[in-house]
Amino acid sequence: MRNPNRNRRLAARRAVPALRCLLALPLVLLSVLRPASLAAQEATGTVTGTVTRSDDGSPLVGVQVTVQGGTITATTGGDGRYTLRRVPAGPAVLVFRWLGYRPQERSVTVPAGGEATADAALEPAPLALTEIVVSGASRSPERIVEAPAAVSVVDPQIIQNTSITGQAPLALATVPGVDLVQNGVNDFNVNARGFNSSLNRRVLVLLDGRDLAVAFLGSQEWYSLPVPLEDLDKIEMVRGPGSALYGANAFSGVLAMRTPAVRDMLGTRVSVGGGELGTIRGDLRHASLFGNGRFGLRANIGYYRSDTWSRSRTGVGDFREEYRPAVSDTTLLPSANSVEARPLEGQANPNAPNPGTATGDRDDLQNIYGSVRFDAYTANDGIFTVEGGGALNELETLATGIGRVQVINALRPYARLFYGQRRFNVSAWWNGRIADDTTQGQRSLASGAFLSERSNIFQGEVQGNQPFAGDRGRVVVGGAYRRTFVDTKGTLMNLANDDRNDWIASAYGQVEFDLIPQLKLVGALRFDDGNLFAPQWSPKGALVYSVNDNHSFRVSVNRAFQTPNYSEFFLQVAAGRPQDLRALEAALRASPLGPALAGVPPGALFDNSAAVPVLALGNADLDVESTVGWEAGYKGVLAKRILVTLDAYTANIRNFVTDLLPGVNPAYAPWTAPDAVPAQFRPQVEAAVRAGLAQVSPLASQGITRVEGTTAIAVSYANAGEVVQRGLEGGVGYQITNDLRLDGSLTWFDFDIRSQAQGDSLLPNTPEWKGSLSLSYAGSRNGIDASVTARFVDSYLWAAGVFAGFVPSSQQVTVSAGYRFARDKARIFATATNVFDQQRYQFFGAAVVGRRVMGGVSYHF
Repeated sequence: MRNPNRNRRLAARRAVPALRCLLALPLVLLSVLRPASLAAQEATGTVTGTVTRSDDGSPLVGVQVTVQGGTITATTGGDGRYTLRRVPAGPAVLVFRWLGYRPQERSVTVPAGGEATADAALEPAPLALTEIVVSGASRSPERIVEAPAAVSVVDPQIIQNTSITGQAPLALATVPGVDLVQNGVNDFNVNARGFNSSLNRRVLVLLDGRDLAVAFLGSQEWYSLPVPLEDLDKIEMVRGPGSALYGANAFSGVLAMRTPAVRDMLGTRVSVGGGELGTIRGDLRHASLFGNGRFGLRANIGYYRSDTWSRSRTGVGDFREEYRPAVSDTTLLPSANSVEARPLEGQANPNAPNPGTATGDRDDLQNIYGSVRFDAYTANDGIFTVEGGGALNELETLATGIGRVQVINALRPYARLFYGQRRFNVSAWWNGRIADDTTQGQRSLASGAFLSERSNIFQGEVQGNQPFAGDRGRVVVGGAYRRTFVDTKGTLMNLANDDRNDWIASAYGQVEFDLIPQLKLVGALRFDDGNLFAPQWSPKGALVYSVNDNHSFRVSVNRAFQTPNYSEFFLQVAAGRPQDLRALEAALRASPLGPALAGVPPGALFDNSAAVPVLALGNADLDVESTVGWEAGYKGVLAKRILVTLDAYTANIRNFVTDLLPGVNPAYAPWTAPDAVPAQFRPQVEAAVRAGLAQVSPLASQGITRVEGTTAIAVSYANAGEVVQRGLEGGVGYQITNDLRLDGSLTWFDFDIRSQAQGDSLLPNTPEWKGSLSLSYAGSRNGIDASVTARFVDSYLWAAGVFAGFVPSSQQVTVSAGYRFARDKARIFATATNVFDQQRYQFFGAAVVGRRVMGGVSYHF
């Protein structure tokens, strides 16, 4: 057996060079960039101005001002003013864009070392798709009307209204095709196009290009974002297979979140709020420029505290009673015998006669988070960024395949380096997770066992893009290398597989070419290789036909893959309480087979018949899941005020990783009788054992095996199953007036199972129908904003690990309102989720969620 301490030392040694390179890169780049920046200091200037409405001269907030042909941008503040720094001297064209207004260009001559002024008065106009620019579909900026994928951009007002909740996924509630389910207060699963799970990782989630997934499970910890939602510049949701550009785990889509450059968020902002569930929230952020505008520094810190919707389930019937308000049909309630071994923190009393008894009040959830970002703006229109921060999370409860886990204390530090110009960028980042304190890490509520994880992910990536054939074509190429270090101290993985480091190397490219001005051909290909999976090729092809600036059609085909996570590869944990098989052994000794057991010591037929372990085990031989999807879509503006999106798709998914099942992993063969049983009687004894177990537990009958020579009841994973899925996703937005907007979405999903493993519940874990309706008001003159959103989700069946059951339909309404005053520097706001307090659990095993009303005030200066 490997020496764990030696392996940890080796892993640390391997990590040190990578960490040193990561820390040294800023000094190298600054030494290269500084001379050029100083030499060109006098060859740049500043542009300032004010953006107003053309009809009444009132200032416009949030208008994006861009230097045409470059990457320098700014956003207007509450007084409508903007400042563009480090603009190359000479003639320049500024582009002013904002939804609901006609884009405008202004020519300006920038004096070297001086300042120019360019004001703009934007004309209110009907919707125009040309105003919306996205980057997620092609990893490079393009108009949404030309994007070769189903992509949605979350309205900034939705981001702003959602921020007080601390629940980032709620901003996606109205996006067509998105599966959004909540457990507790801050634990969410975000998916697209079906086959969701309790720890979903089919959607790749990025923040400024940094993968936010947890190393061991590959899922998201949404409560660990280092910045508040209102500091996000944009949220894009790309639906459909995306591995051709993003690699593993962009299986059903990519969620790309972005924070602005320091120069685009100057000043100090303070925000405080609170509300139901004893919620308290506070945020402080400051951003400023120095060095004649060549450098920027931003820092933020935030604190969050609240009660939770999660409840302890240690008593007989607790789980059943928790779900009773949500389900009218009592036959659909969980079994009264679904009992966990450990209550939530704060309700555990080690001195009680039964330590599993829940007493007192559960402890509150707490998050402390923050980040620091340094930007250097170069004379060649580039930006260099060094960023670091993290989040300390306490007491959130997660639903996993082996039951619920409470994260008592987890630290999520990170660092990011980035250098980018218009045609080139290079980045490196590091994510950590520390939840390995033997008393304050994380615990399985199902078994009471302590679970440890200390992990580090390092990734470096380079990407470039270049036009060709005039501007008819564009090529995007890139490559990436990732190294992952995971150590669970034997609590989640066998020591033989623990304390490990693994690698993935990737290269990708995409070519776009305008066959004619209205018809664009897109082709992409990515190669991924790693030590845990076979080499993968992920191709993509698309045609985009733009009738004009406001109407486009597209067809595409994509392949994507998802690698098993560390849990599926190497898991080894208790899946339940040990089973007492002494009665079965006694029955066999009293049967005609008794003489055959004479050589087996009493109580030793199953090694320790009084306590046979029940184990959940990984499968190191798992293959990747794969999908090939075909799509067709339309984006258009009708009658100048109605925005319509319609997407249809079908996909073939193969090689599902099953739920934890008995008897599916060939590494754990059916149980064999001890050597002391004469060989001629062993088959009869083994058959009698399985038959006896089948009368009380089919799982035990199929799962009894030997693990490292010792009897155990085991469940594990395998690759099996093929599904064809199809769906329609529609969205409509009607700009009733310049300030009032009505939006709706409707999603239909269907599937056919071609094959599946015996005993596996291969369900999509998504409803056939879901939709939303939203009415929003953004008063550009009176400072008032308000919205009301209703979300409708049909009932459906859920099966993921130990949790399988019925999910009732839901109809939940969210209301938000705000008022800006003090020349738009201050804002008071309130948000109420699930206004009518409809008691619902959103997936089987999740907590029942009720109404939550919160409010606050923010001030920017």
